[in-house]
Amino acid sequence: MGDVGGAHVAGMPAGDSPRWAQGWRRVLLATGMLIYPCVTALGVAQYATGTTAVVGYAIVAAFCVCYALTGVSFASGRQARAWVLLGVMAVLFAAELPVARNFAFYLAAVVVSSAAMMLRRYMLLIIASGAFAALVVPWAVRPWRSGPGWMEAVMIVFTSLMVCGFSEIAAANRALLEARAEVARLASEAERTRIARDLHDLLGHSITVIAVKSGLARRLAESGSPRAVEEIAEVEVLSRHILNDVRAAVSGYREVTLAGELARARELLRAAGVVADLPTATDAVDAAHQELFGWAVREGITNVVRHARATRCTVSLSAACVEIRDDGTGTPAPGGNGLTGLRERMAAAGGTVEAGPAAPGGWRLRVTLDGPGPQGPGSATKGISA
Repeated sequence: MGDVGGAHVAGMPAGDSPRWAQGWRRVLLATGMLIYPCVTALGVAQYATGTTAVVGYAIVAAFCVCYALTGVSFASGRQARAWVLLGVMAVLFAAELPVARNFAFYLAAVVVSSAAMMLRRYMLLIIASGAFAALVVPWAVRPWRSGPGWMEAVMIVFTSLMVCGFSEIAAANRALLEARAEVARLASEAERTRIARDLHDLLGHSITVIAVKSGLARRLAESGSPRAVEEIAEVEVLSRHILNDVRAAVSGYREVTLAGELARARELLRAAGVVADLPTATDAVDAAHQELFGWAVREGITNVVRHARATRCTVSLSAACVEIRDDGTGTPAPGGNGLTGLRERMAAAGGTVEAGPAAPGGWRLRVTLDGPGPQGPGSATKGISA
């Protein structure tokens, strides 16, 4: 059904959604259910001939069309239309019973699993009812000369549970994407608010003073007073002070420290649902390298959250090396300026950047200067899993 997957979440790049939940993978999961009508067609071939067989095949074809339309309607949010189509599918199943006999219950598996997914509150009741019907009907209809439909009942139960399980995974995935988008939006909003507040506090008073003094100097100049020169000189000094203050503020916004980036990384990984194994101290890193390693941690953690689809991330530190490793897909991130900028910074400092798949799986970003490699899991710089 169309619920297995999930639409692209606003505010998240399309590449950030799990691949199985998008595009042809989602279609593949949904169309896999069409194997059941094919099995029913085998039942038509076994039990019917002539016109009856043609009618049976036509019912199977109509059922497949209704299933496809139901999936499209459900995925597009047209719940009422989806329910109407599901009702038509149930009628087609009933019409197929005299033709395909117990094989018709493979159509019932599609109807029951779809209904259970759409009505999760009554999921167990719907599955139990479908399994009971599959068990009793073949035994109760004497002309079929068959016992209880144990295989059909088990098939309905397991198919319905599988579909509902995929649906729950898709719902959880969408919720996670929405939460990540909300975290990113709130972080961006908070940063804009902070910058606006700081710039207001920094420039508001000084620009007001400049405006007042400039007006005074103009009036003094119009009256020929020598004080006009003094006022203009004060405006010049104040302008230089403002320029220095703005430069200090901008450099403050761009300041990167290793300890600060590790703290932000812990919060970001926690918000993204990734287990963080981070150092608790940065004493092993030379003070001259802390900013460079801070940039490396920022880039590595950003890529883990945005692209890796990992469940765990580990950061290792030494005096001359930092390594960020995850257990994600091990595929490279889409092209961007992050790693390019990091390589430029490290090249200027005489270091190297290694980025690629890690053994036995995941992705590794390693930044190295002249010196020993990163300390292992037993080192003092490694932290406790968050």
